Order: sequence, then C-alpha cells, then structure tokens
Amino acid sequence: MIKRYGTPPRRGKAHTLRRGAYAILPRGGDLLVTFQSTPFEEFQLPGGGVDPGESPLQALHREVYEETGWRIAAPRRLGAFRRFTFMPEYDLWAEKLCEIFVARPVRPLGPPLEPDHSAVWMEVGDAAGLLGNSGDRAFVTHYVNGHSRSAP
Repeated sequence: MIKRYGTPPRRGKAHTLRRGAYAILPRGGDLLVTFQSTPFEEFQLPGGGVDPGESPLQALHREVYEETGWRIAAPRRLGAFRRFTFMPEYDLWAEKLCEIFVARPVRPLGPPLEPDHSAVWMEVGDAAGLLGNSGDRAFVTHYVNGHSRSAP
C-alpha cells in the first residue's frame, strides 16, 4: 500500500491519476530544489509528470533539467506516495502518484527551461521544513535521518 500525504480526495470531484518522478539532489550538506513562483510561491523537489511513452527515470532526467538546468546521475528509487490536489495549470483535480529518487547533481547546463522556476541550493534541514508538500518533506526528513533505503 502506498502512503497518502496531505488532504483526502475532494468529494464530488473526479481525480485523474497523474504519475510523477521527483528527485532529492544532495551535495555536501545542501539540496538542490526548485522554487516555483506561480501559480503560488513554493519550494519543491525537482521533478514532474511522466509523459505518455516515458519511463519514470526518463521523466526524472527531463523534469530535473527543465526545472533546474542541471544534469543528474545515478538515480536510485527511494519509494512513492500519493497525494490529492488541484493542478491549476492544467485545470485538473489529480491523484498524484509521486515516485521519489535520490540522485547526484552533476553540473548545470544553463538556467531552468520552465517559466517561473529557479534552482536553489539550501541546507538539507531547511529544505525538510520548507518544501511545499508534506510527502516531499517526509521523504527528505527520512533521507536526512539516514533511512534512505526504505520509504517513510
């Protein structure tokens, strides 16, 4: 069973399943995260939706590059969680199935390609408290506490 974080599904709304792949990107005592300024300001783990015909790993590499401008290496899956949310950019009520990976940030190739995104390095402990959703925060906290081999 995959753990759910956040609010339960909204009654009376059909929720579309949306798979996504997201990365914990440590370097030293810092994490590379993305700051998204619209539709509301939020720090996030870099990542996003898995497109049709794409594997979660392909989506992870693409999304991290689009949201941070960085290339990554050696991704390893940590686990997954579900959350229910409204995605205003798609006008969609979604059941997000979020797969979380840890990977090594290799090098920046340029600025983020996604509008309203910026790459931010922050201390791991700060990230664990500032990320915009409780599932991301739980995985980062679990990773920081040295339990990176199993899901929280």
